[in-house]
Amino acid sequence: MKWIRKWILRFALLAVVLFSALAAIAFYFPQKILCVDSGDAKADVIVVLGGGFGSHERPQRAAELFKNHDAPRIIVSGFGDDEINRRILIEDGVPANAIQLESRSRTTKENAQFTIQLLRAENLHSATIVTSWYHSRRALETFEHYAPEIKFYSRPSYFGFNRADWRYDFSRRVYLEFVKLPGYWICHGISPF
Repeated sequence: MKWIRKWILRFALLAVVLFSALAAIAFYFPQKILCVDSGDAKADVIVVLGGGFGSHERPQRAAELFKNHDAPRIIVSGFGDDEINRRILIEDGVPANAIQLESRSRTTKENAQFTIQLLRAENLHSATIVTSWYHSRRALETFEHYAPEIKFYSRPSYFGFNRADWRYDFSRRVYLEFVKLPGYWICHGISPF
C-alpha cells in the first residue's frame, strides 16, 4: 500500500511541475500558443470578426488583404461594431458592394455559426478569418468545428503583438483567451488544438 501512495505522490508532483511549466510558457510567450497565421492564402471570401481592442485593427487588416487580392469580397461578422467596421473598410478602399454584413452574432461561436450559414448558402468553399492575433486560434478552431467541409485560413492582425505594447486591459484580454480556449472545449466540444 505504501508504494501506491508513493506513486500517486510522484504522479501528482509531476502533474504540478508540468502544469507550472505550461503556465509559465503561457504567461511569458502567449503569442506562441494563441496566434495562428496560415500565411499567404487565396480564398472565396474574407471574414472579419467584430470586437478587438478598439483600435480597429481587424477591418484595417481585412482591407489590406482585400487590396492584396486574397479574396474578392468581405463578410463583416458581429453585432455592434459591424457598421463601424464596414465604414473603416470603405475608408480603406474596399468598394461597398464587396462588403456583406452578418449583424446577429455576439460571440465567436455565433460568428462562426451565422457566417457559415452565409458561406453555405452561396456555396463558398474557402474563407480567410481576420481577427486579433490572440483570438486567432479559438476563432479558427471554432469555424473549422462547425464547417469541416470549408477550408478556413487565419490571417490575424498583429496589433499589440509585442509584449512591450501591452496595457492592463489588453493583457487581460490576452490571458482571458487561456480561459476561453478550454471553456469552448468543455462547453461546445471545440478542441483548442
